[in-house]
Amino acid sequence: MNKTIRRASVFSLLLILALLVRVTWVQFYDGQALADDKNNRRNVMAQYANPLGDIIVGGEAVTGSKRTSGGDLAYKRSYKDGSLYSAVTGYTSQVYGSTQLESIYQDVLDGTDNKLKNPVDALTGKSTDPGDVITTIDPGVQKAAYQALGDKKGAAVAIDPDTGKILGMVSTPSFDPSTISGSGSSDASAWKALAQDKDQPTLNRALKQALPPGSTFKLVVAAAALENGLYASVDEKTDSPNPYLLPGTSTYLKNESSTAPCENASLRTALQYSCNNVFGKIAATLGQDKVKAMAEKFGFNDATQDVPVRAAQSVYPSDMDQAQTALTGIGQFDVTATPLQMAMVSATIADGGKQAAPHMVSQVTNADGDTVKSYADSDTTQVISSSTASQLQSAMETVVNEGTGTNAKISGATVGGKTGTAQHGENNSKTPYAWFTSYAKDDSTGKSVAVAVVVEQSDAARSEVSGNGLAAPIAKAMMQAALKG
Repeated sequence: MNKTIRRASVFSLLLILALLVRVTWVQFYDGQALADDKNNRRNVMAQYANPLGDIIVGGEAVTGSKRTSGGDLAYKRSYKDGSLYSAVTGYTSQVYGSTQLESIYQDVLDGTDNKLKNPVDALTGKSTDPGDVITTIDPGVQKAAYQALGDKKGAAVAIDPDTGKILGMVSTPSFDPSTISGSGSSDASAWKALAQDKDQPTLNRALKQALPPGSTFKLVVAAAALENGLYASVDEKTDSPNPYLLPGTSTYLKNESSTAPCENASLRTALQYSCNNVFGKIAATLGQDKVKAMAEKFGFNDATQDVPVRAAQSVYPSDMDQAQTALTGIGQFDVTATPLQMAMVSATIADGGKQAAPHMVSQVTNADGDTVKSYADSDTTQVISSSTASQLQSAMETVVNEGTGTNAKISGATVGGKTGTAQHGENNSKTPYAWFTSYAKDDSTGKSVAVAVVVEQSDAARSEVSGNGLAAPIAKAMMQAALKG
């Protein structure tokens, strides 16, 4: 063999070896990355090749799968009472992706989660039947909240104080996820309408939107006053001029009612009549650091609150002067809270000062109904002393029995609550937010529930907007359903 042929042979062999190395590299290194690429159509085809697993509420599936009539995606997601449960489930769309529980548990619901596979299937890559996600939601509480909110823009959350289980979570206006689950022209039109709707139906207001909590935040300030020894009991007179001059300013903090007995009022009376002068003065006296510390014990400023959906951060601000700190005492300035957070405040007070982490999924099961992952109720954290909690319970019950929260009374149950009306817009130019946070305990069974409601907008006249008038009846309906259930 002459030199030229030998060199050509060696060169050709090297090319073949290089090709083999490259093919091996692509198959065993780049292959998985290519397979997992979001633009790989085969992944979407595989996801919708078979019916998906379901999200379960009260023992029944609130999701399903529907056979498509054409295209390369065999099935699409369907929903039972989609508008009722959208704040819980989120959506799964062939085009627009997925949100909330549908997104977090996508691998379980499409059968690709390794927890669903037996060891042989995990090694061979054999497809597995999808699993189900079991929620803590009580359908009775959910329906009560949805019906009571009606056409109002707002949100509501109910929690079991003992366990942290979320029993109900509603956001209105809502939407039906079935209308955007496919890839047809009607789905595109529905998506466009949702995207252009100024009321943002796809926004989960219960978890994802923090607003000024108004006077409901006075519960946190009252807790701070008792825990820091500023006052020994809720019945001790406070040092609270009426109106209260904000420190370093010429502005007076006034009360909604000029006839309310707010001057030097006790914490009980101040909560009963929602006295701004008392809580503004307390916040300024304690100082921002002590109020902030108490707020953070309740869950404010926590950016990692997962239920398992990540909730928006509820905020107690820093770097304020005394006047601004005083305004935070009535839940204004830059204080914001989600309905979930304010439900946690009431739940903590109701459970003797102990706080259980809120959650809305109890377990994941495989296709045979066997549990593959269980979410036990979390250990509780002592946020405030049992003595402080007991005193605040007594004061909150006075609010409902004799004060601004009478619309939340329930026969056969002990109910405590706090109303709130938060300013909205520059110089309060827009309709105020109406809040109510509360708990109820069945007098015969001892069963309890905590609730928070916010109404952003309703058809009520501005002069009629109040926590007792708009939000308390919604909370009452949810608490009744929870205790009955």
